[in-house]
Amino acid sequence: MPIPPFASWMLEQEARALLTRLARIKPFALQESMLPAANLLPDSQLAIEKFLMTGRRHLRALVRQFLNWLHSPAGQQTDAEQAQRQFTILRLRFNAVVTHFDMFDNVITQRSESETGLWLSGLDVVSADALQLGPGYYTAPPVICYLDRGVGAAIRRARTRMPGGGDNPVAIIKVPRERMVGSGIASSLVHEVGHQAAALLDLVESLRPVLDQQGLDNPAEQKAWLLWRRWISEIVADFWSVARVGIASTLGLMGVVSLPRAFVFRVNEDDPHPTPWIRVKLSAAVGKALYPQPAWDELAHLWEAYYPLKRLNPSHRLLLLMLEQTIPALVAVLVNHRPGALHGHSLVEALELTDRQPAHLRALLNRWRNSPRDMYQVAPTIVFAAIGQGRVDDKITPEEESVVVGKLLNHWALQSTLEAAANCVFPALARAQPCGCRAAAN
Repeated sequence: MPIPPFASWMLEQEARALLTRLARIKPFALQESMLPAANLLPDSQLAIEKFLMTGRRHLRALVRQFLNWLHSPAGQQTDAEQAQRQFTILRLRFNAVVTHFDMFDNVITQRSESETGLWLSGLDVVSADALQLGPGYYTAPPVICYLDRGVGAAIRRARTRMPGGGDNPVAIIKVPRERMVGSGIASSLVHEVGHQAAALLDLVESLRPVLDQQGLDNPAEQKAWLLWRRWISEIVADFWSVARVGIASTLGLMGVVSLPRAFVFRVNEDDPHPTPWIRVKLSAAVGKALYPQPAWDELAHLWEAYYPLKRLNPSHRLLLLMLEQTIPALVAVLVNHRPGALHGHSLVEALELTDRQPAHLRALLNRWRNSPRDMYQVAPTIVFAAIGQGRVDDKITPEEESVVVGKLLNHWALQSTLEAAANCVFPALARAQPCGCRAAAN
């Protein structure tokens, strides 16, 4: 039965209404007001605007195709039910475009908040620095940060499927507001960056067969290796965090998972996160392997004093002890792993740990005491590693740390903005005068 004229007219009105609402979705650059230094880095903003513009353009074309079809002989011969079904699909596409806009709008709107916007821009620079790896390994996607409630961070990785379709053009990291502002923010932030790096290097899938073999080679410990396999995505992210910011990572982790005993000792095989008690012990063991110093053992013993095993039931205690006994072998697997994406290099070789060794970090701290401006010439993750080292060495107070980190985030936000502007207006000058933030900001 041909579509009734009234039904055709109604669907046309609804489709045209979609076009009018779509036209009101403006690029963020035309509607978000904020300090220039709080703005997204150019690569991030361009990637987001291009993604949203492509979605709007595609949807606009679909609406016009629907209108043309509705007035065509084929459309006029279609019944109302079929025409309504096609319009409903079109409206779902419209809602997906709006959802994408709202998701980025929630992230970008915080950039207009006093002080918070600058800190977020500074954290973008820290994230970019944490994701950098030597040439030839991968092309790092843009990273943007925003604040939210809760005690843990989270990431929506770049190049993953978005709700409603399309690939996410940037990595989006949710930063817990309670971590602002101190060196502990680096632990959560770089852990989430580690998830993005692991995806780019395919670390999880390349490690799982190795862990499976460990279980086969050690039948008495197979339960432990099955759990390590289940938790490997979070373990790799923790490894990345320790490698990038040193003991600041473990200190921050302890702050996040210092929970009531029931949560600290809970073993949940459906949770990708390791049991908090064993997770801290593993973090300290990784740190000891990468950056040897007595402080790692001191933190591990402190954690045991906070949460002694003695009151656990025997079977639960035995499982945790088995996991603890396999930690050295697991650390050896991580340290010596050579995934295909690293072209024969191990993780340790690719991450280049020399500038984050404790002796070097202490020397930096001593130098910065006399010349604070020198701190701004060092890569952000090294600065956070040095601050964490100062905290565990009792050389920096929490009050000093908060003030310094706030100033650093403001500086990185401003410097990355000025460098981006110089690179656009005077590219030759920008290349001739690099500074400590340039590698992170690009």
